[in-house]
Amino acid sequence: MDKTPSCKSKKPSVGKRKNKEAADNVMQHTQLYFDIKLSQWPIVYSPQYNIGFLGMERLHPFDAGKWGRAFSFLKGDHHDSKKARMVTDVTTVCPLEATEQDLLTVHTQRYLNSLTGNGHETDFKNDPNVYILDVFNCRIYPHDETAKVAIKRRVELECFEDDRTYLHKVETHVEGALNEFSPDVIVYNAGTDILDGDPLGHLSISANGIINRDEIVFTKARSRNIPIVMVTSGGYQRQTASIIADSILNLWRKKLISCNDAET
Repeated sequence: MDKTPSCKSKKPSVGKRKNKEAADNVMQHTQLYFDIKLSQWPIVYSPQYNIGFLGMERLHPFDAGKWGRAFSFLKGDHHDSKKARMVTDVTTVCPLEATEQDLLTVHTQRYLNSLTGNGHETDFKNDPNVYILDVFNCRIYPHDETAKVAIKRRVELECFEDDRTYLHKVETHVEGALNEFSPDVIVYNAGTDILDGDPLGHLSISANGIINRDEIVFTKARSRNIPIVMVTSGGYQRQTASIIADSILNLWRKKLISCNDAET
């Protein structure tokens, strides 16, 4: 379930590796790292993100192929698309799939076996170098009191809250969190299951509300020169793909994301 959190890793965390040799050893035992070209947008997409089985996925109430359709919108080749031709297959990053051996270069087997739901909150609940801001519908999520302990700034929403209330809370608490904590990076869980009509989110946020939310978070990060990673996460309606694309295009047009070599 998406909760629209912003999770940040504090500056001292980069000093956890003992020395350069340890870092080099990690790099030598995984195939996941590769050079990114200057002409590639910082947009990561793989067709494997989409779930399909002989067309039967169309019968499912959730949109299992939203990432592919969002990517098509950004490329401008979707049959419904009126979007700008922002990206191509060669100007985005296609990731490699992590093997178990890749995961074991940075995690222990015991850790991987222990992963459960509410993963990032459970994983970081005792880590002072991670600050979790969580904006969520308290009537549906999370019913996990252990995981809740990890949330440094908890912003609880009621069912069917609208744009005005929601965006005010997001802006106020993102600003407040950044005043309390100085992160190296922001990991932004930008789900769309807050959209009005979503069968799981039970909120009443419009498409423009989602686009404005993403702009608020990116503006706060850029104003402080903090790197930000955005994951699109939950969202289960057919219009979700178009909203994701519209939000990315808005960030581009507002110069909150850019790739000069890909735009020329």
